[in-house]
Amino acid sequence: MIFTGPRPPVDIPETSVTSFVLGRAERYGDRPAIVDVTGGNGYTFAELASAVRRAAAGLRARGFGRGDVLAVLAPNVPEYPIAFHAAALAGGTVVVLNPLDTADDLATHLDEAGARLLVTVPSEVAKATALTGRTKVEEIVVFGEADGATPFSALLVDDEVPDPSVDPARDVVALLHSSGSTGHPKGVMLTHRNLVAKALLTSLVAPTGEDEKVLAMPPFHHAFGLTMMMNASLLQGTTLVTMQRFEPEAFLAAIQEHRITRLYIVPTIAVLLAKSPLVDRYDLSSLRSIVSGGAMLDPEIARLVRRRLGCHISQGYGLTEAMVSFMQSAEPEAPASVGRNSPNVECKIVDVTTGEELGRNQRGEILIRGPHVMKGYLNAEEATRKVLEPDGFLHTGDLGYVDDDGELFIVDRIKELIKYKGQQVSPVELEAVLMTHPKVADAAVIGVPDEEASEVPKGFVVAREPATPEELMAFVAERVAPYKKIRRIEFIDQIPRTPVGKIERRTLKEREHAIG
Repeated sequence: MIFTGPRPPVDIPETSVTSFVLGRAERYGDRPAIVDVTGGNGYTFAELASAVRRAAAGLRARGFGRGDVLAVLAPNVPEYPIAFHAAALAGGTVVVLNPLDTADDLATHLDEAGARLLVTVPSEVAKATALTGRTKVEEIVVFGEADGATPFSALLVDDEVPDPSVDPARDVVALLHSSGSTGHPKGVMLTHRNLVAKALLTSLVAPTGEDEKVLAMPPFHHAFGLTMMMNASLLQGTTLVTMQRFEPEAFLAAIQEHRITRLYIVPTIAVLLAKSPLVDRYDLSSLRSIVSGGAMLDPEIARLVRRRLGCHISQGYGLTEAMVSFMQSAEPEAPASVGRNSPNVECKIVDVTTGEELGRNQRGEILIRGPHVMKGYLNAEEATRKVLEPDGFLHTGDLGYVDDDGELFIVDRIKELIKYKGQQVSPVELEAVLMTHPKVADAAVIGVPDEEASEVPKGFVVAREPATPEELMAFVAERVAPYKKIRRIEFIDQIPRTPVGKIERRTLKEREHAIG
């Protein structure tokens, strides 16, 4: 059974992502497109579009075009979309990199992508330069100035940019990396059509107005920040206020000072907004809406945020491979769901063992099909075949079901289910129970080897105040079936998470293996 959403399909323009996203820039004119949170620099829509064209011309003058790859290693700064869209307009591909990655990981990503140019910020130039000897990178370009690097301003020339004649459905314009929380990160190939669809669908299911301001804090190197936030905001004439890193008080101060109307956040920040006493020190009355992504949002936390801030908060569901597949309404009818299908997005639920298609209210693996689904994994044909069916459906690896109203509910990651004496135990369910204990600030659960049971659930807890393993295990045991009980608890200082808030269970399992 194939599930579709309540909205009618829309036409996906057959054009390049830059032509689509910046197509209205001249009309928006002198309205601010992107500014730094400090107020240090920024661009109007007209200036942004002009800089993209001039930088694209500069890249073409360097021989950069179709088939070439430019890498961006930078936090969120106003120049980021200029570099991205200049390379796209020149006909090339952009690999976006996480500045927090190790030098080995960065070298691997650059080498796999075959990047010739690396654009970065002054603070990362030394790291970038060290990578040139290990990769195909020929030139370091820096936003601003730094010794040993070409200033980004040197790329800006006034020549006309020839039409790169891209094939929107086939040409890869962006390479992002899956989080790697359950295995080695893979390069996700996204075409122009993929990114056009992502920006368009976001504008339909989570629209912003031309008078709005978005705090651009989720990293642009992640699909959530690049596609849902950066491109969709520029498409709609919404101002982006860039923030390089998250710090609670600076985050709250930015909302107050810039009169931010829309936030894109991860669930850990929703907890801050719901419970932290810091929130009461700032005027957040400008907020109209919040979109949570990256991991599941606790319905109770969402309710607390709505009540405290008086604004809408909703969550969506997607992957780097298929961002913005589902989205809740502003006032979700089923708070625990991730909403209904976005336009043009199809979904089916299949039996994990047999692959048989299931009906409503039956749990199985979630498969997604639509114009936003990736082309495949870079240099990984076998991995691509495992997740992409010949008919275009993508295996998400997530376990869930669709209810009678068409709402999708995520149960867990299939690979992360704990096998206790033949029973499947969801770590997400146990984490949700732990988080309701007043002494628990954060929690994660993994399966650890056990001779008798195969695996047993172990909880890692960041305590809000002193607690004992026994009282927390007893608390959980009172609220779950006997086979789901947590059998071990370890207190730690911080739960390892990805930049978008997903628990890095692999890190916890490696920690457990090292100790055990």
